[in-house]
Amino acid sequence: LLSLFMFFHFCVKILFENELGVADFHLPNKMCILYVFECDIIAGNGYKRKLVRYRNASSSFQELVLVERTRLSEQYFSAVQKFVVFDLGLSLLPVSGQTEASQLITQIVNGEGRENPFRQRTSSWLLDSMSVALVHQLPGVGRVKALTLMQNFPSIQEIYSASTAELEPIVGQASAQQIHSFFHADHTAGT
Repeated sequence: LLSLFMFFHFCVKILFENELGVADFHLPNKMCILYVFECDIIAGNGYKRKLVRYRNASSSFQELVLVERTRLSEQYFSAVQKFVVFDLGLSLLPVSGQTEASQLITQIVNGEGRENPFRQRTSSWLLDSMSVALVHQLPGVGRVKALTLMQNFPSIQEIYSASTAELEPIVGQASAQQIHSFFHADHTAGT
């Protein structure tokens, strides 16, 4: 975290606190951040305990997880992403390293007066380009099917939890099987 603090020194005011709990950062806009290092991902499942403690720490802060996605950690990233987003229900942003993470955190802090883009919305899923692009990455899903899925399932968690029979009337048999297989295939090899 030293390089993160070195960058912050010039951009934002830093207060050091011994009582942060599991979170690595508490931002002034009611957001807390946990940073998962490349070495933790490669070393094994130890980071999972920290993530579970982070999620379970009852907090009025919006929780965000930054994960180092590098050439070395790339093979483990899909399993980490699935665990953080689907199993724990946390927001995840991949970063290439501590420099990018510090720039992102600085942008969040400097954008304090603006709406928090990571705050969970109570209304139905927004049909923005990022959400469409994310669902569009599922196998067998084009732009039209992505929009249709988003209209029928209010979250990715619901798409993940849906059975093939529930997906089939919306995207067809072949796509339903591909989506279900994508989410439920064994992605734990190598972790």
